[in-house]
Amino acid sequence: QVQLVESGGGLVQAGDSLRLSCAGSGRSFSRPVMGWFRQAPGKEREFVASISWSGGNTYYADSVKGRFTISRDNAKNMVYLQMNSLKPEDTAVYYCACRFGSSIYAVNAYEYAYWGQGTQVTVSS
Repeated sequence: QVQLVESGGGLVQAGDSLRLSCAGSGRSFSRPVMGWFRQAPGKEREFVASISWSGGNTYYADSVKGRFTISRDNAKNMVYLQMNSLKPEDTAVYYCACRFGSSIYAVNAYEYAYWGQGTQVTVSS
């Protein structure tokens, strides 16, 4: 069993930055591939970014590439999502998730076994 708790969301203006954090506990946290997803009202949950267990490989959705950076600190059981140059269309609930496969190219929600409760990010224009 893995428990994930996100934090760091909030209300910001377009162009601002935010850093989301995800604290993990339970089953060996250093092994899983970690991902961030988001869900806007009335829309399906969509992939944002993923990172390998070593932290050496990352993958991003085209919509956030160049603006968002995913990172992890296995010693602290933490995963981060640094979000820069935020846009109103980035407004959503952001979720941290983990999977125990090795591929970072898993972009579907069903490929992830454990999820946090989500943190709201609102970007005003």
